[in-house]
Amino acid sequence: MSHPAGTAKAALYALDLSTVVWLAAPGSDPADRLEVAFLPEGAVALRHSANPDTVLRYDAQEWKAFLLGLADGEFDADMGLVPASAA
Repeated sequence: MSHPAGTAKAALYALDLSTVVWLAAPGSDPADRLEVAFLPEGAVALRHSANPDTVLRYDAQEWKAFLLGLADGEFDADMGLVPASAA
């Protein structure tokens, strides 16, 4: 039996991104920046310009949770975060 969330995620990864508009911060280095594309139903795709073939996709709920975490300071440098390689 498949899980509905898994089905939705599979559909998100099945989307053709060949015509999406990739956005980045103004003035950022085109060779080294994070790029975002807004997808249907509030989903987003993220990639790094140095490796544009690797694209992460987030549904609307995942993206909202991330944005709320940013607004709440969850990812602030002074929160005691350690590099993933040290964890």
